[in-house]
Amino acid sequence: QVQLAESGGGLVQPGGSLRLSCATSRHIFPMATMGWYRQATGNQRELVATATVDGSTNYADSVKGRFTIFRDSTKNTVFLQMDNLKPEDTAVYYCLARLLRDYWGQGTQVTVSS
Repeated sequence: QVQLAESGGGLVQPGGSLRLSCATSRHIFPMATMGWYRQATGNQRELVATATVDGSTNYADSVKGRFTIFRDSTKNTVFLQMDNLKPEDTAVYYCLARLLRDYWGQGTQVTVSS
């Protein structure tokens, strides 16, 4: 069973920053594409960003230039640095580990509001 431990969500004002983290085991991390998806109330889950084992990254157009995904192999952790947050970024953010199938974290709430 693949376990993903997320942290870092919370309440932030528009224009602020948050960093999400997602840790997994040393047996999984080196082989998995890691990523973040989000789901706002009433919407479908959507891609935020992914990072492959070889370091390639992919971002949703809505977050390009504001969010950065990066992997730390010493910690078996993927991070999502979110800057210049907007109210429309409010959602539950889910960590993804992609192997032969997708594994999901439990989700962490991000709320952007004044």
